[in-house]
Amino acid sequence: MKIGILSRNANLYSTRRLIEACEARGHEYKIIDALRCYMNINSTQPSIHLMGEDLVGFDAVIPRIGASVTFYGCAVLRQFEMLGIYTVNDSVAISRSRDKLRSLQLLSRKNIGMPITGFASKPGDIKDLLSMVGGTPVVIKLLEGTQGIGVVLAETRKAAESVIEAFMGLKANIMVQEYIKEAGGADIRCFVIGDKVIAAMKRQALPGEFRSNLHRGGSASLVRITPEERKTAVAAAKAMGLHVAGVDLLRSERGPLVMEVNSSPGLEGIETATGKDVASLVIEHIEKIVSSPRTRTRVKSQ
Repeated sequence: MKIGILSRNANLYSTRRLIEACEARGHEYKIIDALRCYMNINSTQPSIHLMGEDLVGFDAVIPRIGASVTFYGCAVLRQFEMLGIYTVNDSVAISRSRDKLRSLQLLSRKNIGMPITGFASKPGDIKDLLSMVGGTPVVIKLLEGTQGIGVVLAETRKAAESVIEAFMGLKANIMVQEYIKEAGGADIRCFVIGDKVIAAMKRQALPGEFRSNLHRGGSASLVRITPEERKTAVAAAKAMGLHVAGVDLLRSERGPLVMEVNSSPGLEGIETATGKDVASLVIEHIEKIVSSPRTRTRVKSQ
């Protein structure tokens, strides 16, 4: 097969591992920087070009689109979809997952457990908003934040009101969530491929820190998840329409709660913590899908 890897940096761990997996399984690959692509959009012969080269002949594309380039990256991915090429995660699913508010609304519609979340645009609604989510402490999140950036824990009502007013004064879009104290600064990252959780790790925040992101200094370790957690992770990925996803869960007194669904989950933390060759499992998934006549027909008809 010929596989395109949409990535801006071939030296990133996740990109390198996908390259190694392609080589080990005998596939041709090409690293494609989405921001260097340009498109010819027409009704007869649409195309995608990269530095003068017409990108043709791909069997599949793996999108590794950073949050900062979601709009253009998804536009390029849509063009591949228009050409009938299988994309591991499609542009619509990625756009859904990147919109934190919309993704939570989709999870809510599917009755998937998640922290109680409030959203408002006016300072006058803050007091009622805090009551809606169960009072303080609360977690205040920027909708555009990634890797734990723009996430604040407000332990008192006064602090929460001040932080929310400050964000609103900057015209920033935020959401307010209940704080799950019993999680103890830890979450579970479930790596979902297709309809299975193929690996899971526990991420633990540093002492005095509530954000467990590895980019914030958190540690990762192998964890055994429950059948309910496995079921919740798969359901959350399906709700977004993602075939490959990192689903972040909190362990609460009322069961697993989905915190976020990531459409471009990193491979370094999960492979290091679990010892699993996740990159090869992604390529194996592509092999199964692309070789299926039924999938071929569905992709070509998009």
